[in-house]
Amino acid sequence: MNDLPRGRLPTDEPLVLASGSPRRAELLHAAGYEFEIQPAADSAECGICSRETAPEMVARLAFQKAADVIRKRKRGLILAADTLAACQGQILGKPKNRDHAESMLKLLSGTKHDVYTGVCLWSAASNRCYVDVVRSRLEMQTLSAEQLDAYLDTLLWEGKAGAFGYQDGNDWISVVDQDSESNIVGLPMERLAELLEKFDSLADKVEKEVR
Repeated sequence: MNDLPRGRLPTDEPLVLASGSPRRAELLHAAGYEFEIQPAADSAECGICSRETAPEMVARLAFQKAADVIRKRKRGLILAADTLAACQGQILGKPKNRDHAESMLKLLSGTKHDVYTGVCLWSAASNRCYVDVVRSRLEMQTLSAEQLDAYLDTLLWEGKAGAFGYQDGNDWISVVDQDSESNIVGLPMERLAELLEKFDSLADKVEKEVR
């Protein structure tokens, strides 16, 4: 992706990516950000509420990831994100194994579906944060058994919400409408730039108990 926007950091704190995702790091590098990487603990992604919608879930998980990292730092503008796909009322995270990936892709095959990314920015110095959610809509062609097996053999589905990566160049995935193409990869760069610029007016103080 070319010409990714870069926002001005609202504080003199270092930008800290609370994720071990190489795709999110690549997007930040491509936009010219300088940042540190401090992944949130796996436990920060725990907790499923059956009554949650996909937007509610990614917002909560992004907040939990940022909260996990913020507890370990006195300074830093923490950037956390979580991405999920949603199709026919089902929320699709990262597949556990090949069979799980196959079931996800069969559900998505021949349908339109949504990808949501929750983004949390949290200043350790001021203990203020803001959470936002960006949606993109995709359409997957009907996959033949041969196409499905060939893709599963590549292992490119590992660690990706919905068991596929838009950035992998699959010609059976197309964008229907979107707020941000980079959102499908895992971090909505256009919205991130806006949030950084408007952080002072958007962010709210966090209760001390969270820290």
